[in-house]
Amino acid sequence: MTVALGIDLGAKRIGIAIADAGPLSVRPLITLARGRDVAADAAAIGELLRRHDATELVIGLPLEAAGQEGPQASLTRDWVDGLAAILGDGVRLTFQDERLTSHLAEQRLGPMRRGRSGGPPTRHQRDEYRSRVDREAAAIILQDALDARTETHP
Repeated sequence: MTVALGIDLGAKRIGIAIADAGPLSVRPLITLARGRDVAADAAAIGELLRRHDATELVIGLPLEAAGQEGPQASLTRDWVDGLAAILGDGVRLTFQDERLTSHLAEQRLGPMRRGRSGGPPTRHQRDEYRSRVDREAAAIILQDALDARTETHP
C-alpha cells in the first residue's frame, strides 16, 4: 500500500496524519508550526515524506457550508500549488472536503482541561489542545479520503 499523509492546513499550524498499513490504520502524527513561507512548510513536509516513505498527500480543502469554494479554499489551493512546485512530481497531491473535521476532532478529544489551579487553561494548554485537534482533524481528512476510495473501488 502507498503510505499517505493527511494535512489539515491552518493559519498557524499544520496538522499531519499518516496511513501506513491500510485504511484502518490512520493515526494522527504531528503538528507543525507554519513556516514563514511555503518553502519552509515544504521542507518540513518533504522531510516527513522521506522519513515515512510516503508518496501521497491528502490535503483538507476548506469548502463553505453549501459546498462551494470560497477565499479559504483559494488560499489552500495556492499553498498546495507552491508545495507541488517545490516537492516535484514524485508526490501525489489530492484534496478532500474538510468541512466539520475540526468540530469532529474536538468531539473525539473531548473538552479542553482546566488549568492546574482549576481555573481557565493556560496559553500552553490551549496551544497543546489546538495542536491535538489539528492532528486529529488531519486523521479524519485522510480517513474520509481512503473511505471514499474504498466505496468507489471495493
